[in-house]
Amino acid sequence: MKLFTYIADFISYTVFGLSPGSKLGDSVHFFIEDTTKIFALLLIMIYLIALARAAVDTDRIRNYLKGKHRGLAYVMASVFGAVTPFCSCSSIPLFLGFTSARIPLGITMAFLITSPMINEVAVILLGSILGIKFMAVYVATGIIAGVLGGFFIDAIGAEKYLSPLGQQALNLKQDGQESERKKLTMKDRHDFARDELKEIFGRIWKWVFIGVGLGAALHGFVPEDFITRNLGQGSWWSVPAAVVLGIPLYANASGVIPVASTLMAKGLPVGTTLAFMMSVVAASFPEFMMLKQVMKPRLLIIFFLMLLVFFTVSGWIFNIIY
Repeated sequence: MKLFTYIADFISYTVFGLSPGSKLGDSVHFFIEDTTKIFALLLIMIYLIALARAAVDTDRIRNYLKGKHRGLAYVMASVFGAVTPFCSCSSIPLFLGFTSARIPLGITMAFLITSPMINEVAVILLGSILGIKFMAVYVATGIIAGVLGGFFIDAIGAEKYLSPLGQQALNLKQDGQESERKKLTMKDRHDFARDELKEIFGRIWKWVFIGVGLGAALHGFVPEDFITRNLGQGSWWSVPAAVVLGIPLYANASGVIPVASTLMAKGLPVGTTLAFMMSVVAASFPEFMMLKQVMKPRLLIIFFLMLLVFFTVSGWIFNIIY
């Protein structure tokens, strides 16, 4: 991902003439780097997933998961989310891909919850900093959160809270007659993926600008000592406060881990730091702005509150352990 850093360096510091390390310079650099990175990832992810969807027998996937115990399906989706290198900004194409395969919404949400929570970079770095025990509990916590979240989503019948775009994917091929599957040529698959890319990207690009812009506006203007000074006392309320504070400060896991390490070195409790880190990585404005296209406000709020609860409980658990 260094390419996007170089692009942001050139535009921010050479073209715009901003000073590296300044508040404005950091904010502009953050905005340029993350928008270019997210747009590139979205273009690639939407196209590749649509290309795969055109070739994969979604009926077989659906029937396979239907044949499994629902609890096992939640676990499988959460584990898949834990081991796949998807970040929150790839949520739209993944969500539509799972939903159009008519995989139950709870299973889709189990994946959606776990995938950004458990990042392979975070696992490696946290394991090296705090040890294998911490890393194992971190992974287990993320998987359990996905399973519980998926169960809750299915329990409340959340399909009715999907937006028209989400409903369109959910209702695909539900006319009572399964269409006979035909062999698609590579050109057919490319045409399908191109059309999907145009439709989905056309709906969400402006929300990426808005979401990353909000994060960038705060990124360069919230000093680390403010966090440690106000949240470093270990009080019970410091964990949910850290979660709320981390929401607008969007970054990927590899970027926030060094910051988290610094915060712990300055005295911020481990659980509070972890809750802050998960909030920054997984509960970002860009993700919610994009998910707004497939979820009605009620489901978006439910998803948001679930993440806040999971992050807060995880933080309390790790503060007790350490």
